[in-house]
Amino acid sequence: MSQNPTPIHETVREHYAELARQNSPCCGPSAGNSCCGTENTLYPADLLTTVPDDIAGFSLGCGDPISLAELQPGQTVLDLGSGGGLDCILAAQKVGQTGRVFGVDMTPEMLTKARANVQRLGLQNVEFRQGYLESLPLGDSSIDVVISNCVINLSPDKPQVFREIFRVLKPGGRVAVSDIVTNGPLPEAVKNSLSGWAACVSGAVDVNEYTSAMQAAGLVEAQVSPTSLDDALIDEAVEELKGAIDLGNMTREKIRQTVFSARVTARKP
Repeated sequence: MSQNPTPIHETVREHYAELARQNSPCCGPSAGNSCCGTENTLYPADLLTTVPDDIAGFSLGCGDPISLAELQPGQTVLDLGSGGGLDCILAAQKVGQTGRVFGVDMTPEMLTKARANVQRLGLQNVEFRQGYLESLPLGDSSIDVVISNCVINLSPDKPQVFREIFRVLKPGGRVAVSDIVTNGPLPEAVKNSLSGWAACVSGAVDVNEYTSAMQAAGLVEAQVSPTSLDDALIDEAVEELKGAIDLGNMTREKIRQTVFSARVTARKP
């Protein structure tokens, strides 16, 4: 599938390009806050001990797909929306020199940052490619495990993302992602806010729609386990949305009741 960028792609790409330029680990507009607060508390502390603080601190995620994936030496891993490369670096350490990790991102500035981080650490088993989640630059049945961290929600065509995941996975391959989903629909005004998409909220879909799209793509054993969503992400999202649309009755607490982060797993038969 060829991919032409949509206005959503362009808005999200520019948002994350600016974060890379500012070296700001932040899903919202204010530098200095990450989706998980002012420091990376998403991962077990021992998982980050081999990663320099500045790399570990540049987190754009909402969870820990590395622990969820239970990666093994020799596996080939794909990280969707690889950002600054943190999850690729952690995955590379898990799969070892006999394994391989690919990161795909649509933002050149993020790819530059990720490649510099990998080169700095001397990792030889990581490769980054520019591309869209809806049209992955990898071959059929080439990946053992697909991971992602708070990125699939940014795609305007999630069913196509899951079809692409299914295509690149080997038979028996697994999906282990952290993402933002909802408990019920968001108001149309929120869903149509481009700034809200960049803030990791407007693109989130109902958890049942999410799992149905995975199943329609051919993935089986789809499971979604809710995790806590940090106050920082909600606050940043509300401020982003307030600047763009009239939220009406969609208060911070209403967003908190509707939007949540989750651990998502599935398998290709």
